[in-house]
Amino acid sequence: MSDKFDSLKEQLELQEWPMVYLFKFIMPNNSEIIANVTALFDDGSDLKYSNSKTGKYVSLSVKEMMLDVDSVIEKYKKAAEFKGVISL
Repeated sequence: MSDKFDSLKEQLELQEWPMVYLFKFIMPNNSEIIANVTALFDDGSDLKYSNSKTGKYVSLSVKEMMLDVDSVIEKYKKAAEFKGVISL
C-alpha cells in the first residue's frame, strides 16, 4: 500500500463505522472514464458532477454508505486504475 493510502487509512480509522462517506474525484471529461468511475458505486449513491471552466475536466462527488475503512480504500484504489483520475 502506498503512503497516500496509509495516511488516509489512519485518518479514517478515527471515524465510527459504518458511515456515509464523501468521495471526491477529478477526471478528464471522457464518457468512458466517467462511466467506469461511477460504476464503482451503488445505484443508491448520491452523485454530483461539475464541469471545469474549460470543460476539459469533470469533478465527481459521491456520498455512499460505507461499512468500514478497507472498503473506502478499495474504492479509491479501483478509481486510481483509470487513466487521469485524481482522488481528493
